[in-house]
Amino acid sequence: MTETRRLIILGSTGSIGTATLEVVAHLAQDGGPRYSVVGLAAGSNAALLAQQAAQFGVHDVALADTLAAGSLPTSLRTLAGPDAATELIERIAQPGDMVMAAMVGVAGLAPVLAAIERGCNIALANKETLVAAGSVVQEAVARKGVKLLPVDSEHSAVFQCLRAGTLREVDRLILTASGGPFRTWSPERTANATLAEALRHPTWQMGRKVTIDSASLMNKGLEVIEAHWLFDLPSERIDAIVHPQSIVHSFVEFRDGSTIAQLSPPSMKHPIQYALTWPDRLTGCCPTIAWDAIRSLEFEPVDNARFPAISLAKRVIDAGGSSGAIFNAANEIAVEAFIAGSLRFGDIATVVTASLDRLHARPVHTLAEVLAADRDARVCASACVAELAAHSPAATR
Repeated sequence: MTETRRLIILGSTGSIGTATLEVVAHLAQDGGPRYSVVGLAAGSNAALLAQQAAQFGVHDVALADTLAAGSLPTSLRTLAGPDAATELIERIAQPGDMVMAAMVGVAGLAPVLAAIERGCNIALANKETLVAAGSVVQEAVARKGVKLLPVDSEHSAVFQCLRAGTLREVDRLILTASGGPFRTWSPERTANATLAEALRHPTWQMGRKVTIDSASLMNKGLEVIEAHWLFDLPSERIDAIVHPQSIVHSFVEFRDGSTIAQLSPPSMKHPIQYALTWPDRLTGCCPTIAWDAIRSLEFEPVDNARFPAISLAKRVIDAGGSSGAIFNAANEIAVEAFIAGSLRFGDIATVVTASLDRLHARPVHTLAEVLAADRDARVCASACVAELAAHSPAATR
């Protein structure tokens, strides 16, 4: 594999984006496919974006923060503003390009859809894309005939396990969850956890929003919904289990009673490289599992009373339509409120539940309909946060 492929990274300065560039550098040295990085998009970290562009010879960049974009070198062809990532795709994307979709939140949806329409293959690390707009995205993928390759470790694991059998032979998918920092805490202590405590993840190094989602298990709820869209299975055939070591990333149970699992150390470089080199496997840039140091692998059921995210996710799958956009937007608003200190950690799920209760799911067929549902959900969730704040003291930060 020595051909050169074009790569655009959306969210290049985040944890997935920086790991992707490390994998690209590794593949170039290891005789794998040489990726020519032709575009980078980021939020506000102009300094790192400029450094990445210089290191990988990138000329076209996008930055959502217009003010920060002013500090980028004039030698770069820079797009700035909230729609800059989509504009970057429209300017430079070509059929057959690989787009690493690693922007956080629903902001990543429009550029992903734009990339699909231009015939790009998508390495999907932005789970909100399918959660909020699964039907719209999958229709576009089918119509354009592009590849949608999962990068989340759990979905990559399922994707890899399915090389052992077809979807027709699958009985159940089981995604693993680390359990986050509050796995052994009491309900009261969990409900009143501080921001610093929520950001202290035991096994993964991730961005702030994803780390908080992992602490509440909302991340796993999002992944359950994403698995439904990726693998076309109903809610009753997708489950989650707590696995503190984060070594087994998913199980696939087949109809004959066999279970296939994918195991690797907790590093996102493994699923990133698999997406970039699929269907081949090349020498990895991460250490393998030290089997002689492992004495046991632990598994336990999810405590749905303390962490209702999985139950809420299955409710979303069953309801369909705009419910995914409501779930995602309400969670984003609740997490922002928790970070700001105006919402208790334990009330994140309360806001999501109330939003699903108050807003009835309706069919969505276009990006505009998804974004309208997203806006309505943000208004509703913000009202829920205000109501909770009026009846309880602000969260401790």
